[in-house]
Amino acid sequence: MSSLKGTSALVTGGGSGIGLGCAARLLADGAAVTICGRSEDRLRGAVERLGGDADYIVADVTDEKQVAAAVARAAERGTLRAIVANAGGSTSIGPLGSLDTEAWRATLELNATGTMLTIKHGARALVEAGGGAIVAISSIASSNTHRWFGAYGVSKAAVDHLVQLAADELGHFGVRVNGIRPGMVRTELVAGIADTGPILEDYLSCMPLARVGEPEDIAEAVRFLAGPESSWITGQVINVDGGHHLRRGPDYSSMFKDMFTEGDLFGH
Repeated sequence: MSSLKGTSALVTGGGSGIGLGCAARLLADGAAVTICGRSEDRLRGAVERLGGDADYIVADVTDEKQVAAAVARAAERGTLRAIVANAGGSTSIGPLGSLDTEAWRATLELNATGTMLTIKHGARALVEAGGGAIVAISSIASSNTHRWFGAYGVSKAAVDHLVQLAADELGHFGVRVNGIRPGMVRTELVAGIADTGPILEDYLSCMPLARVGEPEDIAEAVRFLAGPESSWITGQVINVDGGHHLRRGPDYSSMFKDMFTEGDLFGH
């Protein structure tokens, strides 16, 4: 692939997991990479592991001023060409009839609004730099229902639509916007689940390529979509999931039955 030397990139949620893997991959091709997140200790440790031309700034993607500052920091470090909107997560779980409304709102704010703010301020900087690419990290939960995942899949479906909307609006300015839907990826968010047990077995039964993904699997796709090799690709949301999207969402009943009654889960 073409070198990214002379360019800079921003990765939100870059302190661990998929974000850290994406930062490492972009860094390996020569980009000056800035990562951001809410935990300074985690970010500092990540930069130490990354080495090279890596830097960090503390930023919560739900805070517009902090997002703008993170984009500005990345733009100071070279010609900004790539932004990876990776920050996300969920505090919203359980049957719809039992969902905590504030947890629902917080998850929508983090995943949907946080991605929107990253695109909003990132796009402005990319336009000023003469164009570039935004890659948003969605989830297979946006397309395949994950029972009892509350706001998570809903908010990631919003990310998918944001990708299409932004691609349509920003193409005129030389800014491409694409997304990736990871499946089960080995990160600390799924620690334990990705190792053994009935949930993992169910995940694998839903994958034609039956293995747990690694952050590097997602990072390679991000690198392609962020670089010049994909210069005629925009508005796409690509599944990187071992083919899981071809089948069904996973069965978490073995976990949730210990957290909720069967009546809550199955309506009886």
